[in-house]
Amino acid sequence: MAHKSPPLPDRKTMYQALLNRDSAFEGIFVVAVKTTGIFCRPTCHARKPKLENVEFFASAKEALDYGYRPCKLCKPMEKYGETPDWLKPLMQEIQHNPGIKLHDYELRERGIDPARIRRWFKKHHGMTFQAYLRALRINQAFGTIKHGETVSASAFDSGYESLSGFSKSFTETMGFPPGKSKTNHVITVSRILTPLGPMMAGATEEGICLLEFTDRRMLETQIKRLKKYLGRELVPGKSKYFELLTQEINEYFEGKRKIFSLPLVVPGTDFQKQVWEELQTIPYGKTRSYEAQAQAIGNPKAIRAVARANGDNRIAIIIPCHRVIGKDGSMTGYGGKIWRKEYLLDLERNNA
Repeated sequence: MAHKSPPLPDRKTMYQALLNRDSAFEGIFVVAVKTTGIFCRPTCHARKPKLENVEFFASAKEALDYGYRPCKLCKPMEKYGETPDWLKPLMQEIQHNPGIKLHDYELRERGIDPARIRRWFKKHHGMTFQAYLRALRINQAFGTIKHGETVSASAFDSGYESLSGFSKSFTETMGFPPGKSKTNHVITVSRILTPLGPMMAGATEEGICLLEFTDRRMLETQIKRLKKYLGRELVPGKSKYFELLTQEINEYFEGKRKIFSLPLVVPGTDFQKQVWEELQTIPYGKTRSYEAQAQAIGNPKAIRAVARANGDNRIAIIIPCHRVIGKDGSMTGYGGKIWRKEYLLDLERNNA
């Protein structure tokens, strides 16, 4: 689901949104002020700069890459990507009725611009709003069939008017026909919000198998490998593990959690599994060099192979590949971006 940032609205529109503190643009852009070196949310209550003194970015990460600092007033790094106020009522409606169908005119009746919601979902979920709704309906149908409901009943309960249309959509989404639901499984995915940006979480019935920042370059490759290893498709939905995952990740960022209790699913080569298991022995607040990591697994010459295995880790933070650094103490190699690695290490050092 990795994707390029969608095109931003034009400067005039974004500047007007900034002047109006328009919450509809939360998650669409951040604004950086050249004269102060600070970037803010569109809704920030600080004094508004002149248009010629601002730059607009699609994400806080981009603003940080350009050397801007987060505003202490509006705190754009906290829960970045959280569902904006204009979208929350609709998401609550979907939560209570995941089989709902909504056409563009129905969105407009709710005061929502279809183009805006498409842009938000592409940015934060890697798919259009309609594709998201369709995936939720299919995932719900998968669950009901798996627990004894007939295919035809699940199809009509999901809002489909024909079995052929349902079967086609189901098979395209799941990778297998609805009649094989009882013997097949999927990877359920959702977003977890953190102070460093949203993360994509994935879970099977056995545990968490994916936790990565949504802007990681290798995310799409990691997803393909995960799907190949497990022989399953990724579908948005709920998992019995996501609530606990959110709780423990929040506790981690609050400095209250040093060890995670979640069961993990980590398919890979024997060597990768050995490296990932050893990563989990590095104490909270400590670091280890790639050379020391190779020695720890009894293969001191495999420094580069260890580095590659670290980079292939699909469960960030919980399997703490960020704790491995260069022999000289340099912040080398982190798929979630070096600035995040520094943040995580500082967080742990301050709370060890």
